[in-house]
Amino acid sequence: MPFVTKAEREGGALVAADVEVTSVVHADEATRWDLLTAKFATRRINRSEAYSLDGACNNWAESFFSRIRRAEAGIHHKIAGKFLSAYAREMAWREDFRRTSNGGQFVMIVGAAMAAPVSRQWKGYWQRNQA
Repeated sequence: MPFVTKAEREGGALVAADVEVTSVVHADEATRWDLLTAKFATRRINRSEAYSLDGACNNWAESFFSRIRRAEAGIHHKIAGKFLSAYAREMAWREDFRRTSNGGQFVMIVGAAMAAPVSRQWKGYWQRNQA
């Protein structure tokens, strides 16, 4: 469930709007996450003091960001602009299904592609949207 925003401070409102109330939210010590304590069980961690303490960590988020950086270097070579959100969603999908076999992933991707209508965002992408 990645979101692309202009500023990281917008994250708290997005989490509050889109995450189930029964969830436990892990966050760092930044004040932008303070509003989440009213709605969710939260676990906060000060990364300058520890990476994990008393069950609190944000290592999953850091792992995801690391995978995005590796994908940019090794797969996509440039992730930016109007396609940033789509690349982030693809990487979230890869993260969610990384333990599924390659064959299983292939079947899922082909099935989704065959069931989807023509994408207005991606149509002509390889031609730099000349189509």
